[in-house]
Amino acid sequence: MATTEGFLIASTNRACKAIHLSGGATSVLLRDGMTRAPVVRFNSAKRASELKFFLEDPENFGTLSIVFNRLQGIQCAIAGKNVYIRFTCSTGDAMGMNMVSKGVQNVLDFLQNDFHDMDVIGISGNFCSDKKPAAVNWIEGHGTSVVCEAVINEEVVKKVLKTNIHALVELNMLKNLVGSAIAGALGGYNAHASNIVSAVFIATGQNPAQNIESSHCITMMEAINNGKDLHVSVTMPSIEVGTVGGGTQLASQSACLNLLGVKGASKESPGANSKLLATIVAGSVLAGELSLMSAIAAGQLVKSHMKYNRSSKDMSKVAC
Repeated sequence: MATTEGFLIASTNRACKAIHLSGGATSVLLRDGMTRAPVVRFNSAKRASELKFFLEDPENFGTLSIVFNRLQGIQCAIAGKNVYIRFTCSTGDAMGMNMVSKGVQNVLDFLQNDFHDMDVIGISGNFCSDKKPAAVNWIEGHGTSVVCEAVINEEVVKKVLKTNIHALVELNMLKNLVGSAIAGALGGYNAHASNIVSAVFIATGQNPAQNIESSHCITMMEAINNGKDLHVSVTMPSIEVGTVGGGTQLASQSACLNLLGVKGASKESPGANSKLLATIVAGSVLAGELSLMSAIAAGQLVKSHMKYNRSSKDMSKVAC
């Protein structure tokens, strides 16, 4: 993790300890596909609709997937005589925005053989949607979608996290769920997922700007086994990561990826490294959520920040 917030690493590490003592966490990959959505224009809404129906016809998908062999699906939206075409594609171990853009351009060139009157306004029309909070990413996914869970036993909650299960469950409901709803949050039903995502992204050479949609997360907490255990989970539908290209080639970032065992492209199973990195991000967020929520529930948040973030001597011990 690369951060200037002194207490962040120590806090996340505390929850990692709690998760480890309780048997670890489990991550499940829900889907994986990068999106790019160009906007094209016609002379009439009727003609625009004809392209939409053509693209969404399953019989035509096979032909388009030959033009771009990483194509997974196509979703269209109409605004008057404009068509926004959201292509979903596999990208292997690369984050893949450039790869997808090139493939989508090939599809657009092919389409103009039958739709001569199609005017390509832009390779990206924001229906993708990249580097912006968007409901389409929250609902449909963008990049890798992951759910990560852990069961923390009551003794660990008390001894390591310094709080209790009831307080955590109540706080999560009133803060992360109800409080976020009152604020009109979009994908922000969490305590500070962005903090962890940003720190891991910078350390591993990801694009920090994509922290926006990658931090979409809903944190859930529930008392189980007659209140003796805490089930905690984070669901993150749009994590954008890669283990090749871009900043992953920088020395420090490459070393971090190597430390995590996900450096470069997977030869045995293409895409496996980037998918594993996405689950690592989700697991880190799970730890970050658990520790911060525990600090708030125990009334220790301000005291911890004053101790570790306001003293250069103390900060040097935890920031790296």
